[in-house]
Amino acid sequence: MQNETPALSQKTLYRLFETAISLSAEQNIDTLLEKIVLTARELCHADGGTLYLIDEENKRLKFSILQNDTLHTQMGGTSGNDINFPPLYLYDPETGEPNYKNVATYCVLADEIVNIDDAYSTDKFDFSGTKKFDQSSGYHSQSFLALPLRTHSGKTIAVLQLLNAQVPETGDVVPFTKESEVVLEALGSYAAVAIDNQMMADAQRSLLESFLAVLAQTIDEKSLSLGGHCQRVPVIARMLAFAADGDETVFKDFSMDEDDWYAFHLASWLHDCGKITIPTYIEEKSARLETVYNRIHEIRQRFEILRRDAHIEYLKKRLAGKTSSEVLLNEFSIRVKKLKDDFDFIARCNLSELPLKDADRDRLEKISKQTYHRYFDKKAGMSQGELNKMGENLPPDENPKEALLEDSPEMMTEEYNRGEVYSLAAPGIRTLEEETRLERHVETTVNMLQSISFPKSMSKIVEYACAHHEKVDGTGYPYGLTREEMSVPARILAIADYFEKISSATRSDQKVRNLRDIIAEMSERAKDGTIDPDLFNLFLTSKVYQEYAEQYMDISQIDYVPIEEYLVK
Repeated sequence: MQNETPALSQKTLYRLFETAISLSAEQNIDTLLEKIVLTARELCHADGGTLYLIDEENKRLKFSILQNDTLHTQMGGTSGNDINFPPLYLYDPETGEPNYKNVATYCVLADEIVNIDDAYSTDKFDFSGTKKFDQSSGYHSQSFLALPLRTHSGKTIAVLQLLNAQVPETGDVVPFTKESEVVLEALGSYAAVAIDNQMMADAQRSLLESFLAVLAQTIDEKSLSLGGHCQRVPVIARMLAFAADGDETVFKDFSMDEDDWYAFHLASWLHDCGKITIPTYIEEKSARLETVYNRIHEIRQRFEILRRDAHIEYLKKRLAGKTSSEVLLNEFSIRVKKLKDDFDFIARCNLSELPLKDADRDRLEKISKQTYHRYFDKKAGMSQGELNKMGENLPPDENPKEALLEDSPEMMTEEYNRGEVYSLAAPGIRTLEEETRLERHVETTVNMLQSISFPKSMSKIVEYACAHHEKVDGTGYPYGLTREEMSVPARILAIADYFEKISSATRSDQKVRNLRDIIAEMSERAKDGTIDPDLFNLFLTSKVYQEYAEQYMDISQIDYVPIEEYLVK
């Protein structure tokens, strides 16, 4: 009869049932582990408790939670107090022999519960370390109850150990009862499943975050012009979001729960994922004639041909002797100067970021109509695709009147017009088609994210990630949202994206600027409806710009910023 399992009271059964529900709902691993130890101590009337997690790779037990009421000790978990005790090895590191001398390691190796009435009267386990601790602390460790926590598959993932059972009414230390063993085993079954589920969830979360970090790094490395943009925007975004979440003035009604924070975190890493489909030359383009390379070199060679032709003509006329050499040399010099002026003009157009004036467009058109003599077959070396674009209008094998600048059929694709005159006369460095393709990275991001089955708690990722090019006055893209139509996190991400872009010292497509000039430009953008003025003011008053600059910007960029001059009134 003594071996019969003791019956548990209705109150204990209800508490176990209540605990099972609570553990299954907990999503924070540290809080979960604390709950397990605290509940086990409560149900078994234990003064202290320890939870070890198994480190399978190194075959050892690591301290995770340590609690003791008498010693007023709370360590590990959410306590903020680190546990500095060394791990317990399941096997001797030198001999490989199993460690049966420690209660916790014995639980794992023997796969059984251990109940010790008095640590000072047993020789089954080595309690020398415990006794030494008692001597230094004045504590007296007496009764122990340890249980391996096993999943449904039989895998041991942790050890739960209780210390010093107490009589509730008097506080006297007594051995743990058989009822305590039953209670602990029942709790342990719930705890093991909850820990295993949470560890798997954390592992999946870690896998997702690692994948997103790799994706961001890949996008950054794909385009040198980004200079780490995808990896730095999340840093700025989190800083500003934290400032807004704690603001007691303009954003006093704004707050983010745990799900919001996680969705925002993922969105900040994913905001430019659509750029993975953009041709590198478009993203890094720094000259109008640039595609895979800068075609100004081809045009320069044509001018070289015209200059050489002019020189040959000059020499021929001198040999003919019909005109004085002074006149001929003057004509030649004038011609060379004209060619140089025309080429310098094209070179300037090639680098200009502003639309050409009407007079410049007319001059470009006139220059393009000049011709040079081509002696080699233009079709030689062309791909079949280029020849197909020409259709029946194939160029002659040689041409005494080849246009100096071309918008020829082989320069057209289904998506882009790469004509030389067309590119030089574009509104900016990029043609309209290239700008459209660049902007379409947001639509690509939307499509990519919408195709992912995010859980309901992450449903805001698409909204947050895809609004970073929206403007608060409604003139942004892709949807033309106004300030009222954008959430605070979406507006935060827009500011983070803009600030990182213009502050980077590693982008290949812009000059390095100092912090004051950067803030001055952002102030103008906050005034003209590009970025949210309230968030920009918070960006300054909370010193987010300064904190980020000190950690991530080149020291040569950092100068004094009189924020009062740039706050938007």
